[in-house]
Amino acid sequence: MTMIPFLDRINELSRKDRSEGLTAAEKAEQQTLREDYLRLIRGQVLTTMLGVSVVDSEGNDVTPSKLTEEKSRLTHE
Repeated sequence: MTMIPFLDRINELSRKDRSEGLTAAEKAEQQTLREDYLRLIRGQVLTTMLGVSVVDSEGNDVTPSKLTEEKSRLTHE
């Protein structure tokens, strides 16, 4: 079992597609699962990036303004 519950099913469908092909229903399921997977990964990356601060060798915060603005926007929602 993987950390992402539906990743096993994505891989299973991928193997089946390569070996014998998928039905229309299985192709639709595969597409939906892939979209869900990408949404989850993008959310994890965003969460990680929002926790990042960049500090130079002198200890000054040099976090890019776009990241700082996004952090600020999300904390005020």
